[in-house]
Amino acid sequence: MYRFIIGCFKDVVKKIPKTTENLPIISQLSSSLTSMGANDQEADATTSKKDFIAKYSIVKKETKETKYWLSFVKDVEFVNKTIVEPYIKECQEILLIVSAIIENTRH
Repeated sequence: MYRFIIGCFKDVVKKIPKTTENLPIISQLSSSLTSMGANDQEADATTSKKDFIAKYSIVKKETKETKYWLSFVKDVEFVNKTIVEPYIKECQEILLIVSAIIENTRH
């Protein structure tokens, strides 16, 4: 997940033109990306199943938000779609993995 976040930050976030109207999108994408990683790390340090699921539920929420913002960036053509599309695909894969981790932990 860390490599995904770093790559996405370098290849997408930093390449979005820094115009007044784009700054909120840059901020939103940066926040959801960094929250994915931070909550993944916090989940590793939890001491209970309940806390682990809670942290991974945040990771899932932030991953969905990241996917939304990446799709937005692609559709408004802030960054070339050939750069953004692999990150959208990987984000979907992370979402499936995180969902499976949550489900398996519950059982």
